[in-house]
Amino acid sequence: MSGESATGNTTWDVIVVGAGPAGASAARAVAEAGRRVLVVERAELPRYKTCGGGIIGPSRDALPPGFDLPLRDRVHAVTFSLDGRLTRTRRSKRMLFGLVDRPEFDRRLVDSAVRAGARLRTGVSVQRVEQHGPDVPDRRTVAVRLAGGETILARAVVGADGSAGRTAAHVGVRVNRVDLGLEAEIPVPPEVAADWRGRALIDWGPLPGSYGWVFPKGNRLTVGVISARGEGPATRRYLEELTARCGLAGFEPEISSGHLTRCRADDSPLSRGRVLVCGDAAGLLEPWTREGISFALRSGRLAGEAAVRMAVAGDAVETRRRAVEYADAIGRGLGTEMGVGRRLYAAFTHRPALLHTALVGFPPAWSAFAGIVRGSTNLADLTRDHATVRRVVTALDRLDARRPDAPGTAGTSLHRGDRSRHGGRHLRGRGGRLPGHRPRLPVVPAAVEPGHGGRSR
Repeated sequence: MSGESATGNTTWDVIVVGAGPAGASAARAVAEAGRRVLVVERAELPRYKTCGGGIIGPSRDALPPGFDLPLRDRVHAVTFSLDGRLTRTRRSKRMLFGLVDRPEFDRRLVDSAVRAGARLRTGVSVQRVEQHGPDVPDRRTVAVRLAGGETILARAVVGADGSAGRTAAHVGVRVNRVDLGLEAEIPVPPEVAADWRGRALIDWGPLPGSYGWVFPKGNRLTVGVISARGEGPATRRYLEELTARCGLAGFEPEISSGHLTRCRADDSPLSRGRVLVCGDAAGLLEPWTREGISFALRSGRLAGEAAVRMAVAGDAVETRRRAVEYADAIGRGLGTEMGVGRRLYAAFTHRPALLHTALVGFPPAWSAFAGIVRGSTNLADLTRDHATVRRVVTALDRLDARRPDAPGTAGTSLHRGDRSRHGGRHLRGRGGRLPGHRPRLPVVPAAVEPGHGGRSR
């Protein structure tokens, strides 16, 4: 959509910066409320995003009604391993989670927001956000300055432009951990794809707090790892070793990419004046797994609803009240889940073997995992409602208190210079298919979910 037709001299009720899941979710919420909303996105859509593409229950439940979820595969089995050892597969009769390609998924979310009434403008970069100065006509207006000098105005702004975006810097988002994720999209022959169909692999890695994954997506496999920032070479080696262990080193990646994830500090702000942040821009993600799609969808909708109320706020007092309501809503739900996730991450960082043993050998732990990914429960509910889980988490807290702090970055502010050499770039894979190479997958014994007497596939 052209700039003239999308902007003109309009003062929008809400401008949403960023067209990922958080931004699309926010924009749809604003449009459904009957307000004028403009989405501005730096890239042209669809665009690639470094992400495993796992759609767990909370993500599915946060999608718009009637949304056509473009699943590439449905996972009914998960192979767990401890740095390539002690491998075991757990199976389920019911689907655990789905897998999507992010370009297609994100595009459909944006299309849903546009059908609800949002306007979209792509290929434009936000240079800065201003709430005071010559470009701001009054105290009820926010100015969004675009690269090239154009200024667009709104009564409220939702920042969903990622953890290194302009809105996070404007609000002053602070993070206490930064991780580096590396990923490869690997096309494979039909016989290899068939070996992985319906089954994902999760490997608890060799670096503190690290893990890797293999996700099947039709004729491609997504192979990725994540670990603390500052361990770039070791993280790269981990990805290469995981790829080789799975018999995939002989296939050339179609895309290799890297991305930094940033987890917010407990006291990090979620707003400044009439600007709210959500999703990655707010540092909202599950601290242990670094899952972000469900947090983006849920926080995006909450931010959109808050922006609708903020857009009609008559003064600074009412604006502040709307901001506090948004922060409270985030804190009660996503914030509580993040608190439990931080405790589990700390325990996992020091005792990955304990977690692995529980998941593959303790049926209640597997049932809890299955319930979380399906969306029938979450970490916060498990800790609140089950005395056994509370005791286990408390015991892990005590063990963790005796050890040094887990690796991470404490209370740092986000800024545009905070980038990895891998961040945001696509790195072509160096490997080629070996002549006559037939990849072999690890042989793993099957473990059946309680009550499931047969094979899942």
